[in-house]
Amino acid sequence: MMGYGGYGGMLMWLILIIFAGVIIYFVVSQSKRTDNSIDSRGESPSEILKKRYAKGEISKEEFDRIKSEIEK
Repeated sequence: MMGYGGYGGMLMWLILIIFAGVIIYFVVSQSKRTDNSIDSRGESPSEILKKRYAKGEISKEEFDRIKSEIEK
Protein backbone atom coordinates (compact mmCIF):
# COMPACT_ATOMS: atom_id res chain seq x y z
CA MET A 1 0.00 0.00 0.00
CA MET A 2 1.29 3.42 -0.90
CA GLY A 3 -0.92 5.45 1.45
CA TYR A 4 -1.09 9.08 0.42
CA GLY A 5 2.07 8.93 -1.66
CA GLY A 6 2.29 8.31 -5.36
CA TYR A 7 -0.78 8.77 -7.51
CA GLY A 8 -3.17 9.05 -4.56
CA GLY A 9 -1.33 12.10 -3.23
CA MET A 10 -1.20 13.75 -6.64
CA LEU A 11 -4.91 13.15 -7.12
CA MET A 12 -5.67 14.72 -3.75
CA TRP A 13 -3.63 17.83 -4.66
CA LEU A 14 -5.29 18.03 -8.07
CA ILE A 15 -8.75 17.92 -6.50
CA LEU A 16 -7.71 20.58 -3.97
CA ILE A 17 -6.38 22.87 -6.73
CA ILE A 18 -9.53 22.44 -8.83
CA PHE A 19 -11.72 23.15 -5.79
CA ALA A 20 -9.72 26.30 -4.97
CA GLY A 21 -9.97 27.41 -8.61
CA VAL A 22 -13.76 27.03 -8.61
CA ILE A 23 -14.05 29.06 -5.40
CA ILE A 24 -11.79 31.81 -6.80
CA TYR A 25 -13.81 31.87 -10.02
CA PHE A 26 -17.08 32.40 -8.15
CA VAL A 27 -15.59 35.09 -5.91
CA VAL A 28 -14.19 36.99 -8.89
CA SER A 29 -17.40 36.69 -10.92
CA GLN A 30 -19.46 37.90 -7.93
CA SER A 31 -17.19 40.90 -7.44
CA LYS A 32 -17.47 41.78 -11.14
CA ARG A 33 -21.24 41.66 -10.84
CA THR A 34 -21.10 43.97 -7.84
CA ASP A 35 -18.63 46.35 -9.52
CA ASN A 36 -20.76 46.51 -12.65
CA SER A 37 -22.91 49.27 -11.26
CA ILE A 38 -24.57 51.93 -13.38
CA ASP A 39 -21.94 54.56 -12.56
CA SER A 40 -19.07 52.34 -13.69
CA ARG A 41 -20.50 52.23 -17.23
CA GLY A 42 -20.04 55.98 -17.57
CA GLU A 43 -23.70 56.98 -17.74
CA SER A 44 -24.57 60.41 -16.44
CA PRO A 45 -27.36 60.85 -13.89
CA SER A 46 -29.49 62.52 -16.58
CA GLU A 47 -29.13 59.53 -18.90
CA ILE A 48 -30.07 57.15 -16.11
CA LEU A 49 -33.10 59.27 -15.25
CA LYS A 50 -34.25 59.36 -18.88
CA LYS A 51 -33.94 55.57 -19.16
CA ARG A 52 -35.91 55.03 -15.95
CA TYR A 53 -38.67 57.32 -17.22
CA ALA A 54 -38.70 55.61 -20.62
CA LYS A 55 -39.04 52.20 -18.95
CA GLY A 56 -41.95 53.48 -16.88
CA GLU A 57 -40.18 53.04 -13.55
CA ILE A 58 -40.97 56.62 -12.51
CA SER A 59 -43.82 59.02 -13.23
CA LYS A 60 -43.60 62.39 -15.02
CA GLU A 61 -43.80 64.20 -11.67
CA GLU A 62 -40.96 62.14 -10.23
CA PHE A 63 -38.95 62.68 -13.41
CA ASP A 64 -39.37 66.47 -13.22
CA ARG A 65 -38.57 66.56 -9.48
CA ILE A 66 -35.43 64.45 -9.80
CA LYS A 67 -34.31 66.31 -12.91
CA SER A 68 -34.53 69.65 -11.10
CA GLU A 69 -32.53 68.21 -8.20
CA ILE A 70 -29.85 66.86 -10.54
CA GLU A 71 -29.50 70.15 -12.39
CA LYS A 72 -28.91 72.19 -9.23
